[in-house]
Amino acid sequence: MNAYATGLAPAHSHISPIRRAEAYARAHDFDRPTLILDVDQVADQFHAIRRGLGRAAIHYAVKANPAREVIARLIEEGAHFDAASRAEIELCLSLGARPEQISFGNTVKKSADIAFAWTAGISLFAADAEEELEKIAENAPGAEIFIRLIVSQSEADWPLSRKFGVQPRAAMPLLHRARALGLRPVGFSFHVGSQTRQAAMWRPTVDEFAPLWAEARAAGFDLDLLNIGGGFPAFYNEAIDAPEAYARDVMALVEPRFPGARRIMAEPGRGLVAEAGVIAAEVVLVSRKSPDDLHRWVYLDIGRFSGLAETEGEAIRYQIATDHDGLPAGPCVLAGPSCDSADVLYERRPVELPLALKSGDKVIIRATGAYTTTYSSVGFNGFPPLDMVCI
Repeated sequence: MNAYATGLAPAHSHISPIRRAEAYARAHDFDRPTLILDVDQVADQFHAIRRGLGRAAIHYAVKANPAREVIARLIEEGAHFDAASRAEIELCLSLGARPEQISFGNTVKKSADIAFAWTAGISLFAADAEEELEKIAENAPGAEIFIRLIVSQSEADWPLSRKFGVQPRAAMPLLHRARALGLRPVGFSFHVGSQTRQAAMWRPTVDEFAPLWAEARAAGFDLDLLNIGGGFPAFYNEAIDAPEAYARDVMALVEPRFPGARRIMAEPGRGLVAEAGVIAAEVVLVSRKSPDDLHRWVYLDIGRFSGLAETEGEAIRYQIATDHDGLPAGPCVLAGPSCDSADVLYERRPVELPLALKSGDKVIIRATGAYTTTYSSVGFNGFPPLDMVCI
């Protein structure tokens, strides 16, 4: 179920989409872990976020879930797309997205892939290094570029501040270099971090970057694009703002701080697709390590290497439902099926699961529509990859 700290979810006269996916998962048997994704729920979430964002354009982060059914539906709904690779660009184009609807948002790109994107008609690229600018200038001459900035004060559950972006003091030299190379520097981008649960958590970031925006425009750069990235949350047991209210509050923080930003982009991924999906999995084994062990070990047929990679560090804590819910429960260490000792999902903070749980029982893992199928290994230890059914 969805739980919102503020605002209300849209009313429906029928079974709510997330329950529809769960009902499907409970009513069907699967021979392997399977994600059931409700595409209507994705569309509902898209429109809720779009209402809150107002004039900002949604560039769906394809990496969150590149299912063809999801991309095709979002094209119908008028979405734009943030692509991380040539394959994602090809996917979007093959389903009818126009080149001007796609940005190449990865700051680490092969020259050949830049050239492919440019030839395909894509003209907006991200960069955070001088060498990247040189590659873009050589393979996409005259392209628009935006410089990604490092977020130093992320309050997200899954921060993204180490690998991508530059410190603000390094941004101005990159703007100058881009212009000298014949590129068109049009703005900045940042990412507050995945799963930023409250809109108020964006305030330190926009406060930090507003002076840089003003400095760049005062220096003669006609910046008109601000890419506010992702961070839009999903419900994983802790209360979050309703999507429309969340997006509206984010825009209220952004608008007054970046004058002249005629184009604003947002790149939700998790916030669009996570709650639309549930995974049907199976208990393989329940055991204790000693007679006096207070914690059971519950092994599922899905683990960190087969779709639940975001349990690393226990950053994302999925809700787990069983047919025994409501009966007496106790603490469990949750683990995957592989022969890798790192394949443990929740140990530092054990999960409460029914004492009646046993081998062969079905479990439903909620809000798993994002970053699961794409994280699933092809065949680690010979186990099949996570399957998916779109409804």
